[in-house]
Amino acid sequence: MSEVLISLASSLICNIAFGKTFENEGPESSSRFPEMLHEFQALLAETFVADYIPFTGWIDKARGLHGRLDKIYKEFDKFYQEIIDEHLDPNREHGDEEVIVDVLLRLKKERSLPFDITFDLIKGVLMDMLVAATDTSSATLIWFMLALIKNPRVMKKVQEEIRSVGRKKDFINEDDIKNFPYLKAAIKETLRMNLPSPLLVQREAREKCTLSGYEIPAKTILYVNAWAIQRDPNFWKNPDEFYPERFLESSLESSINFTGQDFELIPFGAGRRICPGITMGVAFLELVLANLLYSFDWGLPDGLKKEDIDYEMLPGITQHKKNPLCLVAKIPM
Repeated sequence: MSEVLISLASSLICNIAFGKTFENEGPESSSRFPEMLHEFQALLAETFVADYIPFTGWIDKARGLHGRLDKIYKEFDKFYQEIIDEHLDPNREHGDEEVIVDVLLRLKKERSLPFDITFDLIKGVLMDMLVAATDTSSATLIWFMLALIKNPRVMKKVQEEIRSVGRKKDFINEDDIKNFPYLKAAIKETLRMNLPSPLLVQREAREKCTLSGYEIPAKTILYVNAWAIQRDPNFWKNPDEFYPERFLESSLESSINFTGQDFELIPFGAGRRICPGITMGVAFLELVLANLLYSFDWGLPDGLKKEDIDYEMLPGITQHKKNPLCLVAKIPM
């Protein structure tokens, strides 16, 4: 199940950004892309000593981290240049709709923005989309399905809501999503309990400041423990219980949203540095999960109980499940 959801997230994000996927590009391309992505994510999780003790950069070099960084940078640079060259080709066959690469290249050509769009900038945007969107989306899909398997009551209620609206349809589409308040609440509860990046993305203080009586020197690297904030019993009733109804019932919790205005729930961050892909990410989760729950009944393999499924996580910026989630999908009668 884990591998399927990761592959699904990767394919959809690539289709949005590049207008193509890489599963059917032959054995070399289909293996090259996930290997590059895996290595990039592994390096994101590495600890560089020089980030904390600047004059010890030789330690990182001796550990081979500089060589790995240089190699993966060149591989991704070549990969993105191939994508750009393909979309610049006047003889390329393409559909009527623009993808992200096309939009960026058009803006570069029109020079309508107050700053120049360079190829390096385009590659940076594509990198942000590919790595951030694929990694976090696939992790959230897995945590959501795990939460529903652990909570059959919620699974049943979500499926009843979706199937009552989507009756006799082949697929759930974007227009149907507005009719699924309980699904939205379950996704919000998943992002509260198992947000993709529990420490968000670290920041560096640009200047000396004071925060709640603590003096923060300039250049200090700051981490926001969103995981702890979103399970704080001072803000949340029964914070360790998966209870989507908390966002639907008449209570203070029901008014809390994750758009950056309520600091009790910040899976996407807040302020000027809030995740720019929040709209696309939420729409992606809602549409994929609605169709997964509409088209299939989900259960555990024979001999496995819900108590046997663990919540162990791998180290890294993104919170991935350590042991793969194995589920059985059945077509409903």
